[in-house]
Amino acid sequence: MGTNSSGFSASGLSRLRDVLARHVESGKIPGLVALVSRGGQTHVEALGTMEHGGGAPMRRDTIFRMASTSKPVSIAAVMVLLDECRLRLDDPVDPWLPELADRQVLARPDAPLDDTVPARRPITVRDVLTSTFGLGMDFTALGTPIMNAVFEQGLTPNLPVEVPEPDEWMRRLGELPLQYQPGERWQYHISNDLAGVLVSRVTGQSFEEFLRERVFEPLGMKDTGFHVPADKIDRLPPLYAPDPITGEFLAWDEPKGGRWSRPPAFQGGGGGLVSTADDYHAYFQMLLNGGIHQGKRILSRPAVELMTTNRLTPEQQAPRHATAVNNVHISFGQGQQGGWGYGMAVRTYRGDYAPIGQFGWDGGSGTSSYADPSNQLTGILLCQLGYTVPNPAHLMVDFWTTLYQAIDD
Repeated sequence: MGTNSSGFSASGLSRLRDVLARHVESGKIPGLVALVSRGGQTHVEALGTMEHGGGAPMRRDTIFRMASTSKPVSIAAVMVLLDECRLRLDDPVDPWLPELADRQVLARPDAPLDDTVPARRPITVRDVLTSTFGLGMDFTALGTPIMNAVFEQGLTPNLPVEVPEPDEWMRRLGELPLQYQPGERWQYHISNDLAGVLVSRVTGQSFEEFLRERVFEPLGMKDTGFHVPADKIDRLPPLYAPDPITGEFLAWDEPKGGRWSRPPAFQGGGGGLVSTADDYHAYFQMLLNGGIHQGKRILSRPAVELMTTNRLTPEQQAPRHATAVNNVHISFGQGQQGGWGYGMAVRTYRGDYAPIGQFGWDGGSGTSSYADPSNQLTGILLCQLGYTVPNPAHLMVDFWTTLYQAIDD
């Protein structure tokens, strides 16, 4: 079996391309960009077209809506502030986020919003970083008064309610009780948006300005931000959310005039970034390098270790695992990594081809980015298809399976 200098077999990379091409040729995935790297070598596949049914071909520099794969990248801004002692892990957030002082907590998770008890302690920076501050997108509690209020108030990126600007977002968040006591339970997403507001208030800069200055520009991430400028909009494909019954391709967001064609009112660290395969590769490679990019330190090694190792107790982790397992018919295994660090999943058991220690996350727009310290491997898969149908999940599973079987050393 032939092996190239990156530690991938030539036949394995060929099989990877064939598997990805099969998904595109099926007509269920319009196009994709996949980047894999190992041993200082990088291999890229750009297949299919920007639009369903034709149009310009996918290119290596195509810009994608990163959705929840924004989380592992945006959380780096908080780590910079920890490194500089401008924040401490067990600082209460009250001085910067006074809207969250003196919290009330629901007497039970499905209680009416006025049936509350006082919080046992303040919310801390650690609670925000670990997604355990007490409120989030809880898929086990859909239809409860608190989840209805979260969606109605525009506290998550859902249509038709637009997410308001940060101060108004904080005001609305502060009017709601917590669903759980601070530090008690992992809950999805809202903590990552909250982290962006915290960074902005601590630094006096917008979240994007701080990320650009301290993370994006030092890493050469020239195409990463919270919207796509007009001179790059032709590199942004439509985002499709196919009809789950008929499979008809419906455009959820168009490039020109769409949500990412202009600066947003809220720069959401939980799911608002746009980026490219090469920009994300630079970031994840920096994490694999212990915080260093081309000889320049971006984050301290301990900061990277905190981000990329499990931070949850078994009790905090249990509901996350239960959600993943109980939705396996939808996610096809995505989300079952076992652990959670800061802004990303961390594998704490081997349930598929990926080993313990792999870290990263997936996005609901058809994006997947992980790095693997034991194999010094990075994989990034980007397409423009939402999870209204299982096709992007199938694509991701096949990508990771085929990538790992291509390792040859």
